[in-house]
Amino acid sequence: MANPATNANISKSAQQGAGELIVIGGGAAGFFCAVNAARMHPGLRVTVVEKSNKLLAKVKVSGGGRCNTTHACFEIPELVKRYPRGQNFVKKAFHSFNTNDTISWFAERGVQLKTEADGRMFPITDDSQTIINCLLKEADKYGVQIRLQCEVQSITAAANGFELQTSAGRIRANFVCIACGGYPKSAMFEWLRKLGHTIAEPVPSLFTCNMPGNPVTQLMGVAVERAAVKVAGTKLAEEGPLLITHWGMSGPAILRLSAWGARQLAEMNYHFTLLVNWLPGQTEQDLRNAWQSYRDEYAGMKTGNKNPFGLPNRLWLYLLTASDINPDTRWAEIPAKEQNKLIRNLTAQEFPVKGKTTFKEEFVTCGGINLSEVDPNTMQSRKQPGIYFAGEILDVDGVTGGFNFQHAWTSGWIAARSIASADMA
Repeated sequence: MANPATNANISKSAQQGAGELIVIGGGAAGFFCAVNAARMHPGLRVTVVEKSNKLLAKVKVSGGGRCNTTHACFEIPELVKRYPRGQNFVKKAFHSFNTNDTISWFAERGVQLKTEADGRMFPITDDSQTIINCLLKEADKYGVQIRLQCEVQSITAAANGFELQTSAGRIRANFVCIACGGYPKSAMFEWLRKLGHTIAEPVPSLFTCNMPGNPVTQLMGVAVERAAVKVAGTKLAEEGPLLITHWGMSGPAILRLSAWGARQLAEMNYHFTLLVNWLPGQTEQDLRNAWQSYRDEYAGMKTGNKNPFGLPNRLWLYLLTASDINPDTRWAEIPAKEQNKLIRNLTAQEFPVKGKTTFKEEFVTCGGINLSEVDPNTMQSRKQPGIYFAGEILDVDGVTGGFNFQHAWTSGWIAARSIASADMA
């Protein structure tokens, strides 16, 4: 690996025509590509152009401001299962740079990551600014230039590289890494179609379920450690923590369901019936078979005072009401009709979903550059040599938990390695 060079040396090398890389996008993938390319090839002049006035905006808000940097999943066959789209692509890419490499990369720069019970990994400071500062320090160390409020409008091939038309004028470069994130609308990809690329239609991923006017929203703030959710009439099903909100339902179970069902749910216009099993592992028939033992054991106790399922009390009282059972009714006195309704609600309660809400500020789309047109070993375009891609602009997206950042680090690093070893002539 090349030795670091001073900013003065880099500027001098650039003047001598050693090569120029423009990275489009100041997010995780773009920044990781920029700092690694500059480090690996000290003679390469690297500039990040960002259309907004903020760098690393998603890094800042991720994980409630703590930055869910990656996930403690170290076996590549298991890791790829967390990507609803692009599994074969990331499987090849992870052989070059994976979770272990991410942890080591940050550790070598003084940033230690810790693992939480659910596998998510955060800096030990619990502060996303730690990750941001690390990346900014690397950029400064290797002379990476930053241009904010500079939107790229078009890229055209030119002698020994490319010409970029931006909102701030024209820029020339030998190499371009496109890491500008996903776009919510297909028309926004037009400047990339002009490079010869086809686009997998973008639709939202990682969103929560809206249930306007549903009584369950009165339980906002109630969290269930484990629930099973299913979209009626489909094979879409997930298990995990579930959070009731003032607009409907969220939490890892819902977010994973939205990621795997992104295209199917878009086709439904986000109107569907969600089935919730509050007792995952038990079917309606299982509970029916066990019900008499509950009636016998708690016969004289009021249903409102005895919840044998470990559910949050507010949720239990809501389920009783939804099943037309007065909380003062004793277990032995629950009428058959209401008992059947409660069993059904515990194991397959129906919730009409009418719309979605973006998960916090962590907007993720599925869709983007067709993966058959990009080499996963280099991240270089198969259509336009010298153009590279990294991050969410590709048709790759992961479930919540640090997987989208891992793809950003991986694709950014591979693009950097490829560019740094390319012929600068």
